[in-house]
Amino acid sequence: MLKNPIPQVTNKLQYRAIGIVNGKFIPHDGEQLNRGFLIDNKGGKIETVILGKALSLLKKHIDLKESYYWVVYPKNKNTQNLHLQVAGIWDPINLNDFPNKSLKTNFSKLLEELGLKDNYFSVRGELVFVNTQKKEIVIKICSAMKSKNLKNKNFKLVIKGEISLELLNSFISLDINRDGNALKLVRFEVIEKNLSEKN
Repeated sequence: MLKNPIPQVTNKLQYRAIGIVNGKFIPHDGEQLNRGFLIDNKGGKIETVILGKALSLLKKHIDLKESYYWVVYPKNKNTQNLHLQVAGIWDPINLNDFPNKSLKTNFSKLLEELGLKDNYFSVRGELVFVNTQKKEIVIKICSAMKSKNLKNKNFKLVIKGEISLELLNSFISLDINRDGNALKLVRFEVIEKNLSEKN
């Protein structure tokens, strides 16, 4: 069974922002492995932090000279400064007990079988802002964690794309492609209109 790096949604109004990016991770320094840059296959640099559970994988299994598919959470303040948080590494052969070694091959083909590709992001949240002139939208994502320790429970993502102002405050699901440091809307689906009226 091929493990999907971006799991199926389990709840109609499930918030999320998760993606997959292929590249090499370059730590800022050898002592502190959890901060650095992801260098994609076009040479683009993205500021990156490795989260706790992925850090042990990195230390045990990852050769920093190699490229991997990183499962990441995106953060940004505008369309020029993408920041990634690595939640996991998608390596079906070495890390996910994928049975068929003859497929040691083409991970991008395996991704396609799952309906995914490099630099794809799945974003689900509330449309809170539309800038028609800049052709940008802002999606608010709420953390599912009910922990009081989390300072940034909710965050916003700025995405290049156009959605009608009439859909403000609606819960939408978006397919996004990363282009450099920008997240670009490919398509979207309205899951529920005008959330705020129901609260």
